[in-house]
Amino acid sequence: MTFHSIDLLFRIYYKPLCKFAQQLISDVELAKDLVQDAFIAYWNNKESIADHEIAIKNFLYSSIRYACYNISRHVKVQERYFKIHQAALYEDSLLLQDMIRAEQLEAIYRLINTLPKACMHIFYLGYVEDLSNTDIAKKLGISINTVKTQKRRGLKMIREKINDLF
Repeated sequence: MTFHSIDLLFRIYYKPLCKFAQQLISDVELAKDLVQDAFIAYWNNKESIADHEIAIKNFLYSSIRYACYNISRHVKVQERYFKIHQAALYEDSLLLQDMIRAEQLEAIYRLINTLPKACMHIFYLGYVEDLSNTDIAKKLGISINTVKTQKRRGLKMIREKINDLF
């Protein structure tokens, strides 16, 4: 059987080729596009393909199979690329967060250092070294009320300075 009409060829093989392509790539629209591309490739190369049903059929199926494999390979390359770059973006994000945190802490320490000496010492022990009010009072030999007052005073002064900055 010889094929002289692309229309006849298309009517006979279009649906089976679409099903074949869909099995390989699971995308109906892309499968249809690949089948159409295969017919165009056949039409453009028909002079070099034997005018025999088996040769034409083999050409069409092979064209679609290779096109599907190329698409699958391309998708895998894209997935690897995105995995690698997502990890890099995540690491960059963590680094940026660490940098911001370091800058914030440095700014807070600068503000703490502007407090009056006694207030600064109590504030540092309470909020940086995380000592309890009782432990601070014992360590410095002062009353717990003095510790509470100095911590409140320090917080108030730092809040005011932060508000002035922003």
